Formats: sequence, C-alpha cells, structure tokens
Amino acid sequence: MHAVQATHTQVIRPAARPWILTLDMHGHPHRWVSWQAACTYHARNMVAWSIGAQAFHIWGGTSRITGERSSISSQSIIAIKGQALRPASFRQVPPLVNRELFHRDRHTCAYCGSTLPGALLTRDHIEPVSRGGKDVWMNVVTACRGCNQRKDNRRPERAGMTLLYTPYVPNKAEYLILSNRHILADQMDFLVQHVPKQSRVRAS
Repeated sequence: MHAVQATHTQVIRPAARPWILTLDMHGHPHRWVSWQAACTYHARNMVAWSIGAQAFHIWGGTSRITGERSSISSQSIIAIKGQALRPASFRQVPPLVNRELFHRDRHTCAYCGSTLPGALLTRDHIEPVSRGGKDVWMNVVTACRGCNQRKDNRRPERAGMTLLYTPYVPNKAEYLILSNRHILADQMDFLVQHVPKQSRVRAS
C-alpha cells in the first residue's frame, strides 16, 4: 500500500496529544500508541507505510554541529513492519471492562431501554454467575441499577423481563473505537470499515 499525502499538518504541542492508530502489514487494526511511540517507530525505520488525512509534525532538539533542529512527521494511521508488533497483543477477544461494555450497548439498559451515564449503569449477567454463568461478552449486558436489582439472581425470563437487544463480542476494530474517546475523523472512518455489520457502533 502506498502512503497517502496528508491534507493537513499540525505541530504537536503539550496540550495536544493525539493517539496514533497502528496497523499490521496487512492493514489490520492493531492498537493505539502515543505520538512519542509513533516517533520511535519512525526513527527506527519501522513504519512500512502511513495513511490519514492529518499529519503531525514533532520538533526535537537542535544539533550543535549543524545548528538544525530535528523533526519527525507522522500521519494518524501507521503500519508497522514485520516482527515489530508483539504477537501477544493480537487478542481475538477484547478484555471485558464496564466502560467498553457500556459503549458497546450505547449506555442503554437492556431491560427498560433507559440511556444513562456510566455512573448509573451496571454489568448484568444474563445467566447469573451464582448459577454457572460466565463473565464473558456473550453473557453480559448493560443494565440500570433498578433493573439489575429487580432481576436479582434470576434469568430474565424468570424475572418477567425481556432483553431489548442481544449481546455480542466486539472485534478488534470495534474495541479500538470503544477504548478511545478522542478518535480523529480519519481514524474513525478507517476503523468503521473493519467493524462487523451487526455492531451497534455503526448506528452511533
């Protein structure tokens, strides 16, 4: 893949710290890295190609020999060469944490349909853990505190409650969307192309 010329260049300032999206050589989403880490990849010649509508220009120190100031430019999406990416971080199933669960379910209670801030939401196990249910993506939904208390230690049908949506396991691209609150527009456009059709992220 060829690098795409950035349409806008931004000088990195202390207050502006964008996350850079890294990909493998096949263009599959990998993880978020800091702009400092992106600079390291560039400096070590580990970037295979880069894309994105926005580039960031980072200034370094001044050479005492030439008097010139060093600088590195990085676009918002970079592909890393070969073995530079750690295989262990290529998780097929993203870690289950409440913040990403609530984002997956769009902060909407699976039982009453109320949309609430995270502080008023809970993780509900469809099959209660005490009855053998597992703490996995396919057995959890977002629930408001009232519905969770009403359901208690029962399956929804025994509590006379109906699920308004079904759980699913986010893929890597969706997890990256859920785990970053400050995604740039070009990064979002790229990641959405890798999100499955059933994902609620597409409806956000």
